Amino acid sequence: MLCEEKFLEIYRHLPEGISFCPYRICPIGAHSDHNLGKITGLAIDKGIHIAYHPKKNGVVEMASLQFPKRAQWHIASVPEEKENDWADYLRGATWALTKRYPLTVGLSGVIEGTLPIGGLSSSAAVILAFLSALCRVNGIHLSHQEMIDTAFDAEKNYVGVSVGKLDQSCEVLGKKDHLLYLDTADGSYELIPTRPTMKPYKIAIFFSGLEHSLAGSKYNMRVDELRAGVYALYAFAGLEYGKFKDSNARNIPFAVYQEYKNRLPGPWARRCEHWYTEFQRVEAGAEAWRRGNIEEYGRLSFESGWSSIHNWESGAPEQIRLYEIMRATDGIYGGRFSGAGFKGCCVALIDPAFEESVTRKVTEAYLKDFPHLQGKYSVHICHSADGAEL
Repeated sequence: MLCEEKFLEIYRHLPEGISFCPYRICPIGAHSDHNLGKITGLAIDKGIHIAYHPKKNGVVEMASLQFPKRAQWHIASVPEEKENDWADYLRGATWALTKRYPLTVGLSGVIEGTLPIGGLSSSAAVILAFLSALCRVNGIHLSHQEMIDTAFDAEKNYVGVSVGKLDQSCEVLGKKDHLLYLDTADGSYELIPTRPTMKPYKIAIFFSGLEHSLAGSKYNMRVDELRAGVYALYAFAGLEYGKFKDSNARNIPFAVYQEYKNRLPGPWARRCEHWYTEFQRVEAGAEAWRRGNIEEYGRLSFESGWSSIHNWESGAPEQIRLYEIMRATDGIYGGRFSGAGFKGCCVALIDPAFEESVTRKVTEAYLKDFPHLQGKYSVHICHSADGAEL
């Protein structure tokens, strides 16, 4: 493993352990968890590895195979403000964990991502893999829910991204050959097994070749627009409302939205339309998977992608083109943008019998339109996997 080799090169001894957290895909349920929606997702067999060794002096020293600069801080004095570099997610994880448990041991570590950055919740995977290592060297045992909540706290309240708990939940609760069906309002979930009668599938990930930065993008603005629409619906319906930041679409019944949606400004109405229809798609998608109908599940995932373009209004031109090519390619059950949908990648569920032709046709069509991304664009075929080991 490259992170282990780099650790040996830097420190002249082997690491004590290697932590791992998978990436995730969310074929249906995008742009929903931040307002307590429902999601479906799968952990995949690619992710973040961290080779690490304890440091008794409490210092954390981290290097990354993806970024050049090493980062260092002390577990007892995490910087109060983020420093706007790749290690903010790790500082945030340290900050969030120290609020819950006393830490005495730091660590040295090297991070390795097995896929390009962007669209597969790599930020959450980095946090979770790091938390796993930091807990291990400090003798701390977190439950699944504690791990999810701590990682969520780090990304939302330290890094400052208006995320929900979709990413962390998929990466912790995921189980090979099962679809995670999660209600983010109360954390309840179901792991729906893949029926023996379901047609076979693999997971194709198409990286657009564009770099991806979630914080500071239009992601937070879209979430605010949705909340603004919800806040207005409270008022139109004569419902009691409190602080703006506490409003969420889950508390407004669909019938109320239907009655007053035409009074909302256009952007707010479109954000709400995506949230409410995505909620319905998730419920229908979970039922389709339960029946073993991957074609129907895939169709709903394509619909989710369409709504992300037209209602959530996300998608760089390259990513929208990738989605359009996927829809026109035989052998793809369904797919959509992954992550925030402003850059990054698209994911698809494909028929394994078409793996070669899908890879060839999507690649040829995409690079014909964006030849300058030759060498940056890439395709990766993955499988479902178990969640992070705690």
